[in-house]
Amino acid sequence: MFANHRVYWKTGITVILLLAAGQQTSAQSDQQNTRVFTLEEAVDFALKNYPAVRASLERVYSAEAGVSVARTSYLPRTEVLWQSNRATDNNIAGLTLPNSVIAPITGPVTLSPSNRSAWGSAGGLLFSWEPLDFGYRGAKVDAAHAVQRRAEAEASLTRLDVGIATVDAYLTLLAAEKTVRAAEADVERGETFTKSVHVLVDNQLRAGADASRADAELARARVNLARAQQVATSRAQLADILGIADATVEVRESTLLGAPPATAPPAAPISTNPAAEVQRARVQESQSLVHALDRSYYPKLYLQSVVMGRGTGVDPTGKFLGGTEGLGPDRANWAAGLMVTFPVIDIFSIKSKKAVEAANERAEEARYDQALQDLTGQLRKAQASLDGARKVAENTPLELEAARTTETQERARYQAGLATLVGVSDAQSFLVQAEIDDALARLAVWQNLASVAAAQGDLAPFLQSLHDKTQGAP
Repeated sequence: MFANHRVYWKTGITVILLLAAGQQTSAQSDQQNTRVFTLEEAVDFALKNYPAVRASLERVYSAEAGVSVARTSYLPRTEVLWQSNRATDNNIAGLTLPNSVIAPITGPVTLSPSNRSAWGSAGGLLFSWEPLDFGYRGAKVDAAHAVQRRAEAEASLTRLDVGIATVDAYLTLLAAEKTVRAAEADVERGETFTKSVHVLVDNQLRAGADASRADAELARARVNLARAQQVATSRAQLADILGIADATVEVRESTLLGAPPATAPPAAPISTNPAAEVQRARVQESQSLVHALDRSYYPKLYLQSVVMGRGTGVDPTGKFLGGTEGLGPDRANWAAGLMVTFPVIDIFSIKSKKAVEAANERAEEARYDQALQDLTGQLRKAQASLDGARKVAENTPLELEAARTTETQERARYQAGLATLVGVSDAQSFLVQAEIDDALARLAVWQNLASVAAAQGDLAPFLQSLHDKTQGAP
């Protein structure tokens, strides 16, 4: 029995050690899956990892390749052909219209049809070059460049959208965390005050109703804390925009809760906003298509040279020489010259296509004007919101200081029997709201600074001001 007890004890220790090791491994895994970012780091990380950014860059690379494809039209064409077949020699006088079904045959007309066949072969090389195109190929290259510029502008717009979305998600999460801290401070103050109230009630220095009211106010503070602690949605949103939805992200306050910069980013023309550049690129793309159609109704000139040879198993008199290829006569020929083609009837389809593209061009020009109007309105709204946020941020420190003084005085007056519990509860509610307002007011200034930068189309000045503020911090 003693031996059994010893074995059981050893087994129990093993289980405890395994459980401890498992908990340690789980803690290490959670720690490794947590990423901490400053705002600058978060924006840089999102621009490198968010799938939409990578997709926009690939579209740029595709458009660049399209330019290279358009330039290949300047190169001459060289085609090589070889064939070997076995066929009959039943030729007939006359001709057929060009088609892709009936195979052409050469040689004298046979006196009577026959099912005899012989081997034949043919090979050749064709060199063709278009020395003059009246600007058509250049117009196609310009159209490809227009597509490339549009893809580049769309990539810049995607980067701007991802950058501003990252800033918004980051500041939203930081605001939620500051709300949690204010609620935690309110709970701590409530717990301390409730204990003092219960001491006074137990000593019959205050009415029992005060203890009940103090307990209710503490419960309310704890409920508000529980609601504020539901920041998982904001955290998941930031992780998603960073391209690491399966990880846990944490934010580092840095200087965002300090005094924001006194000046806004330098003004930039609205026309440089990527949203406006995308619309302007679409206008240019439509214009390039119209220009390409203008250059399409011209003659096509080709310098061509051909070298070819044929062999057959039938001699010139129609006698079959055998079943082996190459026994018959072989002939080689070459030719060189200039060929001109002109699509006479295409004038009607070209006119219709030009009408379509001209209408598309006018539509894109209207969208460009609308984009400028929308961006101008967006910038003015952002500037107005920034001015309002600055005024709020200038007054919230005064509000916070007054709320702290009021809460301290009301608490002291209650202890001295000069105030009621209702006054203390109101002062505490005012204080927690002032703490939240003060923290969110500074974050609101930063958020509106980012909105102004986004309306101007460039987040770089905003990030630079944040960097300068960080470098200047003690």
